[in-house]
Amino acid sequence: MKTLSIVIPVYYNAESLPFLFEALQRLEDNLLQKEVALELIFVDDGSGDDSFIELMKIKRARPATKLVKLTRNFGNIRAEKTGYRYITGDCFCALSADLQDPPELIETMIDYWLKGEKFVICVREQRIDPPLTTFFANLFYKLVRGFVIKDYPKGGFDLALMDRALLPYMLASGKNINTALFAYSLGFTPVKINYTRQKREHGKSRWTFAKKFNYFIDSILGFSVIPLHLISWVGITLAIVSFLYGLYQVLYVLFLGREVPGFASLFALTAFLSGLTLTMLGIIGQYIWRIFDEVNGAPESVVEIELLD
Repeated sequence: MKTLSIVIPVYYNAESLPFLFEALQRLEDNLLQKEVALELIFVDDGSGDDSFIELMKIKRARPATKLVKLTRNFGNIRAEKTGYRYITGDCFCALSADLQDPPELIETMIDYWLKGEKFVICVREQRIDPPLTTFFANLFYKLVRGFVIKDYPKGGFDLALMDRALLPYMLASGKNINTALFAYSLGFTPVKINYTRQKREHGKSRWTFAKKFNYFIDSILGFSVIPLHLISWVGITLAIVSFLYGLYQVLYVLFLGREVPGFASLFALTAFLSGLTLTMLGIIGQYIWRIFDEVNGAPESVVEIELLD
């Protein structure tokens, strides 16, 4: 019998976990009819609520469930990658614990996998989210399509089913990575399933603006050299403009014999160039930090408790 492994990062999801488990039990019954077994791997990413208590209830109700508890909050991506280490199935996916990505989609994805497809993604055609969240999400994916992968799905995706052949690459990916982008960049042609992202009904999202911004930076700098190209072109353009402006001032004095005015403009120009320089140094620093973070030997995550089969 084939086996599907589902990794579920958990962070302040105590309210949604009972409903998620019910949905996963229905999914397991349906998968068994297709002769596909289900491996559940929950990773508690340092939740400060009763999430682990709820996970223990799931473990008692379904002893085969694997529970992993991290020592602190390492972030959703690192929790997801921690779960990948425990996968034994023939295919796998990561599922959000907040039920905004319906688990029922996995059954459709399995049908494609059973037909031989190695990479199946659920593309968000619409999303039932606050207007500001929707605006920033659309902006993010436009920038991703512009800077990173031109044919990346316009609505993005989080839920993706991958054949085990992709697992070694996912495990070998960097610490600060967008796993969806990374999987898409491997070159496997995806089967796309469109769906509407559901409104969150249980609990409060901990996906803060700061985390979203860091996710955006990781997505752009982790996959694209375009920011460095932009820095080079801006530097070349400013050098040419500065040279032409300096030449103009020299000719202005030589032929008109007048004193060069404009202390205020000179000050504004200097402040602008200084700010631009600091911005460029910041971008370069982000790349250097990512190199340091990869080679300094610090673990991606630290496991405190393992409750396996």
